[in-house]
Amino acid sequence: MIPNIPTRRRRVPALSGRRHQAGLSLIEILVSVVILGIGLLGVAAMQSLALRGGQSSLEASQAVIQTNAIIEAMRANRANAASYNTGAMVCAVPAAAGTLAANDMAAWMSNLKISITGSDADTTTCAQITGCPDDCEVTVRWDDSRAGGGAEREFSTRTTI
Repeated sequence: MIPNIPTRRRRVPALSGRRHQAGLSLIEILVSVVILGIGLLGVAAMQSLALRGGQSSLEASQAVIQTNAIIEAMRANRANAASYNTGAMVCAVPAAAGTLAANDMAAWMSNLKISITGSDADTTTCAQITGCPDDCEVTVRWDDSRAGGGAEREFSTRTTI
């Protein structure tokens, strides 16, 4: 038989005062909201920068595609490849003059402006074709400032027709 030993219960003191409070204070919550807000602003700024870089990359890709398009048109009209030469930089869409080369140039300049800026009335997108058919160089210049790049970008393709 086990003797009957009285058990003592420990008394737990009542929690009182500020040092025993649990939870978050209003200042801690405000600091965490400010830190979260600054972080979200940084993410938004990076998103904007990525979109501008993507636009600039798209315009450069379109310039590559368009220079190859006119080179292929010149190869298709190899007998008149010299008539594609512009000499100087051309910024206006030329009128179609009835020859295959003139029609190709008018259609190409219009497509170039539309693919890079979205409008064939744009005056900042220009092109130059020199040295055809022996040492043909196609140069495209456009305004890249709206995409976050420099004021002007240029791309050239050199080939033999």
